[in-house]
Amino acid sequence: MALPRIYFEKLIENSPDIVVAVDREGSIVFYNDGARQTLGYRSDEVHGKPVALLYPSRDEAKRVMWAMRSETHAERGKVKNFETIFTAKGGEQIPVAISGGIIYDEAGAESGSIGFAKDLREIRRHDQLVTLGEIAVSLAHEINNPLEVITNSLELVEGFVRRIASDEQLVIEDDRFEAVRRELGQIQRIVNRVQEMASAGEYETRQYLPGTLMTDLRADAAIDARGATVDRAILRDSASMPAPRERSLAGLTLLVVDDDLGICQSMAALLQSQGAEVAFAICAADALALIAARRFDLVVSDVVMPDMDGYDLYMELKERRPELPVILMTGYLYDRDHVIKRSKLAGLDGKVLYKKPIDPERLQAIILERCAKEEGHGRGRDPGRNPPLP
Repeated sequence: MALPRIYFEKLIENSPDIVVAVDREGSIVFYNDGARQTLGYRSDEVHGKPVALLYPSRDEAKRVMWAMRSETHAERGKVKNFETIFTAKGGEQIPVAISGGIIYDEAGAESGSIGFAKDLREIRRHDQLVTLGEIAVSLAHEINNPLEVITNSLELVEGFVRRIASDEQLVIEDDRFEAVRRELGQIQRIVNRVQEMASAGEYETRQYLPGTLMTDLRADAAIDARGATVDRAILRDSASMPAPRERSLAGLTLLVVDDDLGICQSMAALLQSQGAEVAFAICAADALALIAARRFDLVVSDVVMPDMDGYDLYMELKERRPELPVILMTGYLYDRDHVIKRSKLAGLDGKVLYKKPIDPERLQAIILERCAKEEGHGRGRDPGRNPPLP
């Protein structure tokens, strides 16, 4: 059964998109409720008026009509998703994408045109948030890698100072080291906050100056006894941190794998200062070659690497050397390629995957937990130490 004409008229009238029709003179003859809600004009305010009223200039209105008559954007007499600007009653300029065409009478002469316009503001805002999210995740990763190098180097410098400084000097230097760690923690907290916002696709703002807003990167904070602002997560980590053990990694042979040479060198130096013998590789292929040539007690690998990522390296080692423990580290809190998620699906639990930068003392404790040092170079180690393949 054919639907009555009034049914289709109601559909167009109630559409949330802007629908405007004009006669052959360019005067508005139809203006729906979606246009009223978006542009602010009532129907009686625009009916019979030139359609140029809705554009920022007459030239822009002519540009749209020219596009309809050309074959550049669609077949002649039509446009599809043609971007232009409408001007609302209050003067706001609204980006829209118009799809529509010229209406012809029975004799083939132009009798008018109709356009269906989509408000692009929310779409563009969403696209901008997606783009900013991608930038935020990449930026955070690029910051976390240098933070790892700084954290490792700070540990090495502090160890050196403790060996040569007097007790009086250590009191002063301890305060300085604590201040540096506090600021590193602040940077890491901000980076994590940026990644969390990128993952959620939304953010909060706070007033910076009267009338000026800025993104709120603050998280819950606690105040220490001296009045300094300290991230609660940092306080918890500090409270649960194991006491350092001098050269407690002696006798272990470790392999560090990261495409960032600075991380390889600083982590190797740090682990060597704790007594371990350390080699490093800047790609998974080099790591596999080293593992084939000599025996290691544990591998510390980055997750996101070119060619073969940490997940693929882990799976390859599970096949070749199931007794060899692997620790994965990542500078991504939110990983758009879901490398971390895939790793978890393969059986990786919280004892395998860690975020950069990792505290050196915590890394030392993790290595000792994963490596039974008395077993020596992996001999007699339980093959089930690495999580099973799916």
